[in-house]
Amino acid sequence: MIDLEAVQSLRAVATQGSVSAAAATLGYTPSAVSQQVKRLERETGVALLERVGRGVVLTDAGSRLVVASTPILADLERLRADLQLAGSDDSVVGEIRIAAFSTVVRGLVTPVLADLGERHPGLRLPLRESEPWETIALVASGQRDLGIAHRWGGVALAMPDHLVATPLFTDVADVIVRRDHPLATREVLHPADLAEERWVATFEATICRQWLRRLFDGIPNAPRIVHESMEFHNHLELARAGLAVALVPRLGRGELGPDLVAIPTAEPASTRDVIAIHRRTQADSPALRVALDALVAHSTRFAA
Repeated sequence: MIDLEAVQSLRAVATQGSVSAAAATLGYTPSAVSQQVKRLERETGVALLERVGRGVVLTDAGSRLVVASTPILADLERLRADLQLAGSDDSVVGEIRIAAFSTVVRGLVTPVLADLGERHPGLRLPLRESEPWETIALVASGQRDLGIAHRWGGVALAMPDHLVATPLFTDVADVIVRRDHPLATREVLHPADLAEERWVATFEATICRQWLRRLFDGIPNAPRIVHESMEFHNHLELARAGLAVALVPRLGRGELGPDLVAIPTAEPASTRDVIAIHRRTQADSPALRVALDALVAHSTRFAA
């Protein structure tokens, strides 16, 4: 019998381009992915991967297996949706695995999970924190069922055709400075106003860092990033100490206190669209529907 979990690993290698990239997407080690593919080769009796230079590519048999397995995996997903039937008490059972970025976990997902836990005690909602690109890969590969991602300034976020995006709300990011900073009395800030400032930012590979760089397009040597941290709370503390300015989203930010000031940017405005993502084959899943509806309902307070 063909191991469908191993087939998913092979599909991940095909879509991600390497065993290591597939492992990162699936949350496994490269060794675990390799072992799954080898087990699949033993089960089928044919080679599915071949080494080319330092990497691997699918053989013709491997490609055929990936293509042929697509409708089978989709049928299994629809079957899982059919089993998530509402009971007599109108509760929904099943499991929806969620991937979401950190600030939306604090600002939106946590109250949604609490609400759904009360209304649907038979619904399991395991959560994993991930960056937007990783979230898309996790949902696309079937490792997560519902993703929440963000895209800054209207910049497109590439998604495979088999994914569906549902808009939730638009979040705003403000420049955070100390109240005694020379710019603290401004109503808005333009990138040119901030060209000489010392910044704290998230790591280079993050979408937030890329937006900060895009904010200063056309301005030489800006932004001048001197501190890096993945935690926006740390950004606020560095700004509070007068060591840097920061661009921090309002979502999940909490109170700034009396010694910090938040000022929006203009031309361009620093906004990010928050979206929910799921696979088209999940459209009939009652569990997916109640989770998505809860996210949309709770999002209205941010839209207001």
